[in-house]
Amino acid sequence: MTTFERIKKLSKKLNLSLQDVAEKAEIGINTIYKWKNYDPKGTDLAKVANILHTTTDYLLGRTNNPSIPDSSTLSDDTLTWLDLDMPYGGSVPDELKDYYKALAEQYIKQHPEILKKRDEK
Repeated sequence: MTTFERIKKLSKKLNLSLQDVAEKAEIGINTIYKWKNYDPKGTDLAKVANILHTTTDYLLGRTNNPSIPDSSTLSDDTLTWLDLDMPYGGSVPDELKDYYKALAEQYIKQHPEILKKRDEK
């Protein structure tokens, strides 16, 4: 199933037209239709996933589960290379988890507007 087909299927479940989804996601009204032939921009796909209450991984076909994982059940121990978009297999060693956490914290310090955008939603 293509990204377009997955979006269409979830939209139908929510009784939304593709144009409704595009408007709610604040992307061009025909953008989703263009994804029949072109790969979506990550930012636009993330907006659509948010509207459809799913993940970009589901829309891209990386998983067949449209549900958003419950973050309360996740722990640092569940971090895998695939989570970091690196298909090496296995879990990330503990010493590298701290490194990635430090990188993320530094990024947030340098870009505090990210937290403001999140809190506004």
